[in-house]
Amino acid sequence: MDRDQLAPPVEATQARYGSLPLVERLSGNVRAENQVVLYSEIPGRIAEVLVNNGERVNAQQPLVRLQDDAAREQVRQAAAGLRIEQARLRQAEARLGELNTQVARYQSLNERNLVSEVDLDALLAQRESGAADVELAQAQVERAAATLAEREDALAKTVVRAPVAGVVGGRAAEVGMQVSTGAPLYTLGNPARVTVRINLSDTLLRRISSGMPVRIMPEGDDAGPITGTLTRISPFLDPANRSAVGEIDLPNPAGRLWPGMFVPVDILYGDSRQGTLVPSSALFTDPNTGREGVFSLAMAPAAEGLQLGEPQEVSFRPILPIARGAEEIAVENLEPGSWIVTLGQNLLTTGRGVARVRAVTWDHVMYLQGLQKEELLADVLCDTSNRSTAR
Repeated sequence: MDRDQLAPPVEATQARYGSLPLVERLSGNVRAENQVVLYSEIPGRIAEVLVNNGERVNAQQPLVRLQDDAAREQVRQAAAGLRIEQARLRQAEARLGELNTQVARYQSLNERNLVSEVDLDALLAQRESGAADVELAQAQVERAAATLAEREDALAKTVVRAPVAGVVGGRAAEVGMQVSTGAPLYTLGNPARVTVRINLSDTLLRRISSGMPVRIMPEGDDAGPITGTLTRISPFLDPANRSAVGEIDLPNPAGRLWPGMFVPVDILYGDSRQGTLVPSSALFTDPNTGREGVFSLAMAPAAEGLQLGEPQEVSFRPILPIARGAEEIAVENLEPGSWIVTLGQNLLTTGRGVARVRAVTWDHVMYLQGLQKEELLADVLCDTSNRSTAR
């Protein structure tokens, strides 16, 4: 069989010249703006659930009501106790007023020697005692008022309210449920704005700072990366893992980021020196020597399209990487404009020196690299099905 007839089909694109963004990929955790978990401040049994998952609520809007019969009775008793103490205070003040009047009359009579000093001193002692009774009654009124305020506060806590405006989710509250102060009822936050939190090791902190651009790639999202900047970095390291928390604030009007999800985060912290850029999918490791390299073409392939070109020579070229990115690699010993194989390198590992090449664009290679394995398989199956139908 002719060697050209054994030429395997491959795809190739043209290497570029430029600098490669230096990227650090981390895992981020998405949180909604003002995201909080809501608990009941007092134990009790749920009497009414007022909102469901996904509903938007205002600050101080009631969410859950606990049974409050006992709390209301305690408020009623405390209010009655306050009224009793207030009446006793009025009695003590009236008694003191009478004593003050008597003291004034006795003092006038004493000046005319109509009342003895002994009688006046006895009356002054009674007035002093009356004044003490008023102070005691005032203290009892204050204590009864504090008790009433405490009972009213306990009654108010039978209604769990939203501390801030937002959207509720994570509902765990059900009518009839006995809840404790440690049992979560809802999660509340504003998913229209989110914060992505990442952990930055002490090593990364030497080259990463707030304000640097970031890319966030939600998995299964075909709309492309979400761009932003590293908003802030905590100045304190966690003593357990020696890392600081970095936060990325983002608008989220389309809901592409769900609070609680993990997302890959690329931090772009500079550029490499200039060199030849090749797609990372073009990189191949020779199984015999372990050397990294690319398969380059002897000449430019035919025009871009679905058709495969005539067989032409290909050769393995070891490369010297300058920098590695998520989708591209910068190398220094490959000429810009060289045509390199990006798909089908495994078909060239048996010593075949020729291949039938289909030229593809750089964007096409980037698209294939961005696909998950399941998506790539679906594309291949769809392409195979279309070809079978065409036949």
